[in-house]
Amino acid sequence: MSEPLAPIFLPGFPQRCLIIGEVAQAHDGSLGMAHAYVDGIARAGADAVKFQTHLAVAESTPQEPWRVRFSPQDETRFQYWKRMEFTEEQWRGLKEHADRAGLLFLSSPFSVEAAWLLQRVGVAAWKVASGELSNVLLFENIARTGLPVLLSTGMSSLAEVDAAVEWFRVRRLPLAVLQSTSVYPASPEKLGLNMIPLFRDRYGCAVGLSDHSGTIYPALAALTLGASLVEVHVTLSREMFGPDVRASVTSSELRLLVDGVRFIERALASPVDKDGLAAELSEVRQLFTHSVTAQTDLPAGTVLQPEHLTVKKPGTGMPADRLPALIGRRLRRALAHDEFVREEDLL
Repeated sequence: MSEPLAPIFLPGFPQRCLIIGEVAQAHDGSLGMAHAYVDGIARAGADAVKFQTHLAVAESTPQEPWRVRFSPQDETRFQYWKRMEFTEEQWRGLKEHADRAGLLFLSSPFSVEAAWLLQRVGVAAWKVASGELSNVLLFENIARTGLPVLLSTGMSSLAEVDAAVEWFRVRRLPLAVLQSTSVYPASPEKLGLNMIPLFRDRYGCAVGLSDHSGTIYPALAALTLGASLVEVHVTLSREMFGPDVRASVTSSELRLLVDGVRFIERALASPVDKDGLAAELSEVRQLFTHSVTAQTDLPAGTVLQPEHLTVKKPGTGMPADRLPALIGRRLRRALAHDEFVREEDLL
């Protein structure tokens, strides 16, 4: 790919790793539960809350099969999507709640009609789900808004990712490409962390990780590999109902993730001058390093042998690495047991 894209930019967002708490279908169709997730993700210190906007008639047919038959109250996948729907006014309430909580509001549209709804409600950016990577009809509708695009790649080949990135490139839209693996939960061997630097170099845009491992570890690793954003599924408890619970972190684990990311950011932004640090720690060094010391009482005139000397703390005397050079030297004066050897003590 030739010309780099503009870096990801979200209005009002500081230049740091964007941490997204993904609700997906964890609310199980309950508006009250959806609002509880907004609060939980905000308390954890994340930057954004993300939902999925499903309009069953617009995105699916009654023949859609189950990925996993998990819901005892829905006969078909279509009926499940129908039960997951919120009205436009309800989505607006969630967006306003996110605003009050200091969170960016995101939701993945799964149809053009869902994108229209979300455009009216207001989103900070478009999150394109893995299964929509070839949905040019959806691309055309979200591109008109000029908003940044977060592109998931969980079930796509590299050629398909290339094509999607090029589509947005020619339209000059800010873009982030997210490595993800559509396995729930994803094992360490399936995470594909190697794709983060590959995407960054290949596309010249912001990159990130959409993680389904159910742990905080991949997101922390992704940050050290250059991720500009990380997304994790969130559950309020591991005893909650839903297909994604095993692939989610709890809200308390999300707090650990946020703290870990901010800690690592500070570390990465603060390169250490090893020589300068050693000088800064000179007093501490003296406590932990060693000095050349008499192993026993030694009379004046002793020709020093290995058994005469040792090294002991503190490191305020002759440095320990001088000991080999002292073998064969003669003492100018007598030394007591445990007395440090000084240069002026030697002939």
